[in-house]
Amino acid sequence: MSIRAAAVLFDLDGTLIDSAPDLAGTANDMRVSCGLDPLPFHCLRPHAGSGARGMLGAALDTAPGEPRYEALRDDFHRRYEQRMLREAVAFEGITAVLDVLEAQGLPWGIVTNKALRFAEPMAQALGLWPRAAVLVGGDSTPFTKPHPEPLLEAARRLCLPAQRCIYVGDDARDMNAGRAAGMRVVAAAWGYLGAGGSAHEWGADHVVAEPMDLLKWLDMA
Repeated sequence: MSIRAAAVLFDLDGTLIDSAPDLAGTANDMRVSCGLDPLPFHCLRPHAGSGARGMLGAALDTAPGEPRYEALRDDFHRRYEQRMLREAVAFEGITAVLDVLEAQGLPWGIVTNKALRFAEPMAQALGLWPRAAVLVGGDSTPFTKPHPEPLLEAARRLCLPAQRCIYVGDDARDMNAGRAAGMRVVAAAWGYLGAGGSAHEWGADHVVAEPMDLLKWLDMA
């Protein structure tokens, strides 16, 4: 790498942690309450990175702007808050990567579209917060990704130029947000990846198949 990174920022769901089982479980709980059969997990997992919006779209065919959406979203949030730590875990290899970053003095942080009411307790329960140098949630700024502002806010809190930061995420909007913020971007191919397409088509600076590959790209392994 021609420029030494000053910090590494990560998306949360689908990048640092696997929250899909609880998100999908919440969506299927709602389907059952509506008299519908649960959907197979593989049908819901790709939408996990979009939170309630993605789950409700896949499970109940509703989207923002529709008359019933807000009530369903609020019900989803209420249910999810009760079960969000039932099965969620850090992806295999993530803890080892963070250990190396810290040992070599490279700060890391979290920038997620997940609201802080969910992101903070989840990150804390899984040993990521307050270990992270910064945590920016979906309601920390007036904007969410793919807008660059959450990433720029993280850089400001770290007192670093955005151009010295790297952003790692598992969705095309993560790459768009990072590029718009002036950061180098890395696609996490172990994540949810959205509903179609390939991480190699997102224009990332690099695509990593597993967490330890990030350290190799950073010349830290």
